[in-house]
Amino acid sequence: MSATIKTSEDIIILREAGARLARVVDEVSKMIAPGISIQELDAHAERLIREGGDVPAFLGYKPWGAKRKYPATMCISVNEEVVHGIPNEDPRTLEEGDIVSIDCGLVHKGLIADHAITAIAGAGDKEAERLMRVTKESLMAGIKAAKGGNTIGDISAAIEAIGDKNEYGIVYALGGHGVGYEVHEEPFVPNVGDAGKGVVLEAGMVLAIEPMFTEGTDEVILLPDGYTYVTKDGSRAAHFEHTVLITEGDAEILTAL
Repeated sequence: MSATIKTSEDIIILREAGARLARVVDEVSKMIAPGISIQELDAHAERLIREGGDVPAFLGYKPWGAKRKYPATMCISVNEEVVHGIPNEDPRTLEEGDIVSIDCGLVHKGLIADHAITAIAGAGDKEAERLMRVTKESLMAGIKAAKGGNTIGDISAAIEAIGDKNEYGIVYALGGHGVGYEVHEEPFVPNVGDAGKGVVLEAGMVLAIEPMFTEGTDEVILLPDGYTYVTKDGSRAAHFEHTVLITEGDAEILTAL
């Protein structure tokens, strides 16, 4: 199934939504340090979003298959947590070297942008720094492949190639998606796939591209909270995400700072 094509008016709003969200995520990322509670990070994100006159997109959102609404503004995932960690239920305090993924959505004038980065609390080891660097590199490779006329498979294959080259686990059960009118829209954007396969990219599509790499397994387990996915083997993970606009040429990153 194809993504919705956004109008020129939608795109103007989504550019502003992306810029606002990029600033929120950047401000919260600067707070990541040993000794801070992830609940504090979440509260600050909500405060920044609402001060800007916008609404958190994740707070109260109930994805398909979920048994309850998501209870926080940000998804904050630490170390072996891959995505969708809940920061305000049994919140943890960050420790030196923790790998921290912050993932946030924002609703601006009815339209939604989605953005995630991973950072280290304090000083990280070389392996953690490499994991983050390579995962971000794969995101940029996926975005480079997201040209009008290419396919979803081209994005997936570009991400997969970086993961395979660096011998990381590539989380295949989770991936990116269309975004804009809803938090999750068609099409699904896998992080593994075959070039030339899948939905053809058309100008006006808006996608959230989000690779997730691990230091070990490519398998994940859903925790009893119904949201948090962790690596099956307990290995550490990293996650980066941008909302991008498909054009006739290179994709436009809407959540660039």
